[in-house]
Amino acid sequence: MVWKPHVTVAAIIERDKRFLLVEEETPRGLQFNQPAGHFEKDEDLIAAVKREVYEETAWQFEPDYITSIQLWRKSPEHPTFLRVCFAGTCHSFNPNQALDDGIVATHWLTRDEIALQQARLRSPLVLIGIDEYLDGQRHPLSLLKSFLDLDYA
Repeated sequence: MVWKPHVTVAAIIERDKRFLLVEEETPRGLQFNQPAGHFEKDEDLIAAVKREVYEETAWQFEPDYITSIQLWRKSPEHPTFLRVCFAGTCHSFNPNQALDDGIVATHWLTRDEIALQQARLRSPLVLIGIDEYLDGQRHPLSLLKSFLDLDYA
């Protein structure tokens, strides 16, 4: 059997010192997460994060840079995630857009409000990503190179 991590994307979106989070149903109850999700076939990472933000929040997202690429596993019995964390801005909210299954609400929370919800965070990466952003970690989107359907012949 071939082992491979789950590739995911996440978006850190700040407005007026508040961060956009989703509240979602999980096997462990309602939890908070950045707009995030799995990378899908036939899309690049930037398209994936834009799609996930829209599906989960009804906002159009424009990534400005990468804050980090995170490798995380809760324990050896759990899956491993390779998560590309983007930061950027959102615009063009669509109030008629139905949110993804499992998303019950979106919230704009301060870093301190998020820290108070630590027991309800989907993973420790939620607060780690926000702290990386607040610490000024910025990496250009040009680090990402996509070579989908490239013919070498």
